[in-house]
Amino acid sequence: MPTFTGDEALSYDKRIGKLVPGYELLHHTTAAQLSVMLAQDATILVIGAGTGKEIIELARHNTGWRFIAQDISADMLAIADQNFTNLGLSNRVTIHHGPVNEATYRADAALCLLVLHFVKDNGDKAELLKQIALNLRSGGRLFLADLMLPNTDFERAAQLHYCQKELGLTEVGAQTMRLHFQEAFYPLSDARLHELTSLTGFCSPILYFKALGFSAYSIAKGK
Repeated sequence: MPTFTGDEALSYDKRIGKLVPGYELLHHTTAAQLSVMLAQDATILVIGAGTGKEIIELARHNTGWRFIAQDISADMLAIADQNFTNLGLSNRVTIHHGPVNEATYRADAALCLLVLHFVKDNGDKAELLKQIALNLRSGGRLFLADLMLPNTDFERAAQLHYCQKELGLTEVGAQTMRLHFQEAFYPLSDARLHELTSLTGFCSPILYFKALGFSAYSIAKGK
């Protein structure tokens, strides 16, 4: 799994919007659900928090929410920490570098957006989902967005076409993306995702977003 160090960390926010069709809509629809689901004093665990962009957006939605910013990249978290300080959010955010492999927190909701496809399905995906479940309170909910296996033989081509024509992805960027599809990403089928969530303490995923290769699910923690 990449750790996004150095220049990769610094340029991440500029690149990601060119790689994910519907990127802003994904975050807006996720935030809308959190806004009607959570209490004013809720705690949200953000897996793969990166530079803190999604936490900053959510913090604007509700001034009472608190956050746990988890990432395996120290460089990304350093950028996030500085961003939180600059915006006066540090007192609302706990920085967590590395896995959350024990029941350390009792979050009301968890976000794992555009992370799981970097993790191999050799037990590592299941382990990450178990970590999240351990740190969610009973009745908590996971919002998971990921690159999934294509449903048609032209979906990947359409995805790259859209990213280049509509989002400004360069030809070099598209070539890199094609290589990553083959060597760096580990997307799941919908059926396999259902199997993994069942094995790791969650209920069945409910689809709430889909756009050219990417899907997002709302997943309740099992009782």
